Amino acid sequence: MLPEFYQTCFQRQLTATQFITLKLLVLLLQFHKQVRIERLAALWPEPILFESRRRRLQRFLVLPVVNIKNLWFPVIKHLIKVNFRKNHQLLITIDRTQWRETNLFVASLIWDKRAIPLYWLILPKRGCSNLIEQKQLLRPVLSLLKNYQIVVLGDREFGSVGLAQWLNLKHVGFCLRLKQGRYIQAEQEQYKRLDSLGLLPGMSCYLQDVKVTKQVGFGQFDIACKWQGKYHRRVTKEPWYILTNLGTLSTAISAYEKRSGIEAMFKDCKTGGYNLEGSHASDNRLVSLVLIIAIAYSCAILQGKQIKLKGVQKYVCRLKEKHHQDRRHSAFWVGLYGELWLDIFLSCTKDVCELMRLKPNKSLNFYRGLKAASLIQSCL
Repeated sequence: MLPEFYQTCFQRQLTATQFITLKLLVLLLQFHKQVRIERLAALWPEPILFESRRRRLQRFLVLPVVNIKNLWFPVIKHLIKVNFRKNHQLLITIDRTQWRETNLFVASLIWDKRAIPLYWLILPKRGCSNLIEQKQLLRPVLSLLKNYQIVVLGDREFGSVGLAQWLNLKHVGFCLRLKQGRYIQAEQEQYKRLDSLGLLPGMSCYLQDVKVTKQVGFGQFDIACKWQGKYHRRVTKEPWYILTNLGTLSTAISAYEKRSGIEAMFKDCKTGGYNLEGSHASDNRLVSLVLIIAIAYSCAILQGKQIKLKGVQKYVCRLKEKHHQDRRHSAFWVGLYGELWLDIFLSCTKDVCELMRLKPNKSLNFYRGLKAASLIQSCL
């Protein structure tokens, strides 16, 4: 179910028919976790021919009003206003995911070990993005979040001094990982490769005012270097070299460590959740399908957080185990499967009541479970 503020935002932009269509699409996505238009059309609950249902969905996905800035940006503004303070530093990570001929380039907000997609592009090629495409992705995001402190995070694909200089001119923080073969030059020293600094596992250092390329016209930046020590008897293969303007080693490393949230998001949107890679839609329709996924994904996260706050997530999933440091399931998983569990529970009420009648010795447990189901329902 869409939260009230989602509905308010969408009703301002869409007609009544378009709004209901969007609600049904999000509902189908949450319950069937499939983004293929053929599959969505097969499940579409309108009493018309299958081919008519398929064409209707295709037409909806290419409507001019169904776009990121109209429908998604107002929701994001509200989410950030409610969940982040004005002086809070927002971590924006950029990355790509690719399947077959599709190359999806996404900028996301890191939130509670996950990433919420903010803006995305379909690149008309395979492989890495260039500086022009990176600016094209980030400009709408920087404009949307202009009243907040922003730090952009990127892996080795985005470790260019060109992007760093552009972000610096816009007074935006950044942590961009460099390849270990990159040449640097400290004051009054010769150029040398980063992997010649002599770092060993457990060591770290912070280099200030370093020239990172032999090309003229670029300023000097800081580099935060860290090689993680042994963790659970494992040693990482290589150190991090982070191009940054945040000023300290601890700030830069702490920010960059959160970049992995976008990897978790990609997994949730693909094999771990909505099976995005199964889509064969055209680029225009795919951008709209990712918008539907972003709406469904954020709704599931909000529902999961509410379920956790009420302390009834143990009725939805296994909790964190004592010998594991990390929790077993995210707020997204709890919200998604909490709604599924409740829907099946309500649709099988007659059989469930009969089961409870046949097990009178479990009546207290059943009472607690019914109370938990009521609390979960209040979150949806």
